[in-house]
Amino acid sequence: MRPLRYSINVTLDGCCHHEAGLPPDEESMRYWTAQMKRADALLFGRVTYEMMESAWRKPVTGTWPDWMDEWEVPFAETIDEAKKYVVSSTLSGVGWNAELVQGDLGPAVQRLKEQPGEGLWVGGVTLPLALADLGLIDEYEFVVQPVLAGHGPTLLAGLRERIQLELVDRHEFRSGAVAMRYQPTQVSTRVLK
Repeated sequence: MRPLRYSINVTLDGCCHHEAGLPPDEESMRYWTAQMKRADALLFGRVTYEMMESAWRKPVTGTWPDWMDEWEVPFAETIDEAKKYVVSSTLSGVGWNAELVQGDLGPAVQRLKEQPGEGLWVGGVTLPLALADLGLIDEYEFVVQPVLAGHGPTLLAGLRERIQLELVDRHEFRSGAVAMRYQPTQVSTRVLK
């Protein structure tokens, strides 16, 4: 079974809005490119899918836009070429090498996890909360930014039950950001109930 990994940038005060942390730099983009390459497919909710598509879909000209630095191109190519699954009750179709996830969220994502491969990657805010509540996330990765945002959506706000995590890896960036990867422990409040 391939694991489902949730990765997101988060400020020290828990804000996970994509513009709240540090701007991307060459080191962080290399890191995120490597993380994307660990996945066979990406899983997005509608909002994250549309945001990522508007930023990272290769233009029909076949040339990346002038605003993109050379060190951003490997990330752009990796996410552009990746297989994507989109969870949405409002979209009737998707492009960008994507397909809609049909049916009940839990069983549909479980079927994706049961396919052979190295892993699935999920980002965003709303969909990961639902997946965490269902106990479907196998790894949590938080890139903690040395910023206090003071506002914005917070990480996993509204989680129904506590999830105990164990640190499995840590990476420090020159910027002061720290990537921490966790796996849920076997003993959690879900198991005890």
